[in-house]
Amino acid sequence: MNEDLDHQIQDRMRNLQELMDTVSQVVIGQYPVIRQVVQCLIANGHVLLEGVPGLGKTLLVRALAKSIQCDTSRIQFTPDLMPSDVTGHAQYNLKEERFIIRKGPVFTNLLLADEINRAPAKTQSALLEVMQERRVTIEGESFAVAAPYMVLATQNPIEYEGTYPLPEAQLDRFMVNVFINYPTMEDEAKILDQVTTNRPVDELSVTDVKAVASAADISQAQAVASQIELDEAVRDYAVEIVRATRSFPGIVQGASPRAGIALVRMGRASALVNNRNYVTPDDIREIALPVLRHRIALSPEYQIEGQTTDNILEQVLEKVEAPRE
Repeated sequence: MNEDLDHQIQDRMRNLQELMDTVSQVVIGQYPVIRQVVQCLIANGHVLLEGVPGLGKTLLVRALAKSIQCDTSRIQFTPDLMPSDVTGHAQYNLKEERFIIRKGPVFTNLLLADEINRAPAKTQSALLEVMQERRVTIEGESFAVAAPYMVLATQNPIEYEGTYPLPEAQLDRFMVNVFINYPTMEDEAKILDQVTTNRPVDELSVTDVKAVASAADISQAQAVASQIELDEAVRDYAVEIVRATRSFPGIVQGASPRAGIALVRMGRASALVNNRNYVTPDDIREIALPVLRHRIALSPEYQIEGQTTDNILEQVLEKVEAPRE
């Protein structure tokens, strides 16, 4: 590794650390979630956020967008939402006597797809093209979205009435599946103080969030992360983990090759955040659960026994031997 890249890694690491600290001042008690979301942003991926209502998912997106000076938009997915409501549509302009393209909310930097499983499959699939290709086709014309670009979709893990489960093809487009848990008692007390003191509404504001990075800084961090060294042994470790999910007892559907790509990209992002110019087996292991938990399916017998995907994946990680550094 040349010294110039080492300096770039150090500069980007400091900037990302400041970014995570800034967001955590507003999104209290969710630092591990913030870290995973920022790493996914650097890995140029998309996030599926799961958690009960009221844990700050929308706030996280707004705070992150403001701290990196990027645009954000929100789509509330409902059963009557149409694909054109997401991507945009052609509209006839009477004054100019021609059709014009009205772009939808997907044309932003950070897109919050709230309760994505509330909409039917045809509307969910409207996101597939932009998530994979960073482009949207409207009336046969292709439009690129801005960079950086990330979709953060949310779903409630305990309420399934009136929902449409995401198909495997869509789930596989998300680089990570991040769980948001309840804050600790101390953090929850801080949230109460912030929300109820000198505030007439029950909402945390992002007006005080300062911009600590720019879209250009994020794009540069993505470029630096892609250059971080990946030893063949660590690469093979990632591949072995993915392949092990396809034959492990209790798993009826293993992870696709896209999971290995996500492990490597997130591993490089983890190395960058930790100020290293190389990926370690620990980087891969650390992000294995959020990368893999939504890409496998358990057999009915294991589900009846109360096993979870995380339980099984922990066993997979125990079985696959990590290379020595």
